Amino acid sequence: MFTPQTLRCAASAIALTTGLCNAALAQDAASYPSKTITIIVPFAAGGNTDVKTRLVARQLGEVLKQPVIVDNKPGASGNIGIELLSRAAPDGYTIAMGSFGPLAVNPWIFPKMSFDPKSLVPIILLEKSPLVLTAPSDKPFKTVADVVNAAKAKPGALNIANAGPGGAHHLSAELFESAAGIEMVGVPFKGGGPAATALLAGQVDLMFEQTGAALPSIQAGKIRAIAVTSAKRLASMPEVPTFAEAGYPQVTVSNWMGYVAPKGTPPAIVAKLQAAFAKAIEHPDVKDRILGQSNEFGGGGSQDFAAFIDSESAKWAKLVKDRGIKIE
Repeated sequence: MFTPQTLRCAASAIALTTGLCNAALAQDAASYPSKTITIIVPFAAGGNTDVKTRLVARQLGEVLKQPVIVDNKPGASGNIGIELLSRAAPDGYTIAMGSFGPLAVNPWIFPKMSFDPKSLVPIILLEKSPLVLTAPSDKPFKTVADVVNAAKAKPGALNIANAGPGGAHHLSAELFESAAGIEMVGVPFKGGGPAATALLAGQVDLMFEQTGAALPSIQAGKIRAIAVTSAKRLASMPEVPTFAEAGYPQVTVSNWMGYVAPKGTPPAIVAKLQAAFAKAIEHPDVKDRILGQSNEFGGGGSQDFAAFIDSESAKWAKLVKDRGIKIE
């Protein structure tokens, strides 16, 4: 039986414990960081995400005066690495590069997820990478209207390469087909490299490609740029119109990435990380690489990144549902 005295004692114990926990968290935040920080990259070493993260990690270490290491945990379209982050201690010493797939798309296309992206704590957006619709230079497509007219004249006759189901290449094509009321045959490859090789060889009709990756082949005249998925024309290819200009404003897509922390990471530590990342990504080695690939520079606060992730998640959830896209 609980007496008033017992209840008062219990309340006092809870208050004391809470106070001690809060004091410990405050002390941890005040002394943070005091040891090595690990950034999980949920993709293989050597890829664009990995290379960018290593550039940022070098500068982040300089800002925070602590070693920052990169740990590659690829698999399941980024899910494996982000799951590991979700189970990490929320102390600011394990964070991850989060991106378009695991944070906004995968929850809607995978039948089962072992983590909830909404439980993670966004820190800062690094970049947004637009795509460009391309065709081999010997194909007849010069405008978006050319593609739409050809697709409507012979439904299912055109094929379009992608870097695998659920990625930005694939979903950009699905979004375009939905907006234009056309149907093409998606041809999945094991990565952007093999897909681009097939495009160069003329084995496929079209491909949505990352602008930075496609630019050398466009400049060499091997493939033709038809339209970009950015909101505005790109400085690197100012003659190429946007999909909005072509009449399809829905086809505004970026393959973005930024940094996230586990649920429960103290706000004071998140704020320190955000400020440190903001300085790190402004370093010329980082900023020049981002802008040199025709990408949009990120930045902003944690809440800005959170709102952006929410909007992206809603956008792709609708497309996946409308188009019946699944990964078994």
